[in-house]
Amino acid sequence: MFQSQRNKYIPNFQKVKSFLKNLSHFFTKNKKTVIIEKILCERRGAVKILFEDAYLIVCVKPRGVLSQSDDNGRESMVSLLGGVYPVHRLDRETEGVMVFAKTKDAAAAMSRLVQSHEDFKKEYLAVLEGKPEKPSDRLCDLLFHDISKNKTYVVRKERRGVKKAELSYEVCSTLETSVGKTLTLVRVRLYTGRTHQIRAQFASRGLSLVGDRKYGGSADAGGLALFACGLSFCHPITKKDLSFVALPEEEGAFGLFDLHKEEPLC
Repeated sequence: MFQSQRNKYIPNFQKVKSFLKNLSHFFTKNKKTVIIEKILCERRGAVKILFEDAYLIVCVKPRGVLSQSDDNGRESMVSLLGGVYPVHRLDRETEGVMVFAKTKDAAAAMSRLVQSHEDFKKEYLAVLEGKPEKPSDRLCDLLFHDISKNKTYVVRKERRGVKKAELSYEVCSTLETSVGKTLTLVRVRLYTGRTHQIRAQFASRGLSLVGDRKYGGSADAGGLALFACGLSFCHPITKKDLSFVALPEEEGAFGLFDLHKEEPLC
């Protein structure tokens, strides 16, 4: 009934619902309500909550969990948190800070805010295989996402399905591994939110992310070295400026760097 996620146990909500349905004749309505509430608390306990009020909840999405539900019934942040509305997304294998709305009005307001990338700022930490030519730069590309392959490509000409993509990066640290491989920790700011954007833009320059086998990177026990570390926006209801910062666990490629000295720009 439970799926292991980074040494934490996250209930599989679909199996939980089936389990309750099969045992429904054993419980009164009140007892079933208590069981469901307990399960919801256990599911939430597997997710690190950074902020919560009547309108929004900000948390850290674990690796391997979808941002929102799909047709296959796989575990998602929506099912883990319960009763929330997704307003943006992270790739399944990407960890990091996300915000969800708790009401329809807040969801509509946040969705409008997300479309304005100047008012909804997102930052990431990534470990690249290799070293960029410049210590900092702004990358602008045309991207095409092939749905059948679930892969994004940098292309030269505009055509149907092609979208502009823009990000900036700053090199934080570079090191040589014991096997002579150069790794670079970069801080990335997104100005557009395209599927696999960071992964595709760096890979097209010969700088695949560690653990990103889909885009030419080597396998890594710590998984994809990409973490959404910073989120900044104005609360759509209270109008307060909010900023949230989180760091990845010190394992895999991230464990080779001193992450605590990096201060996100958000």
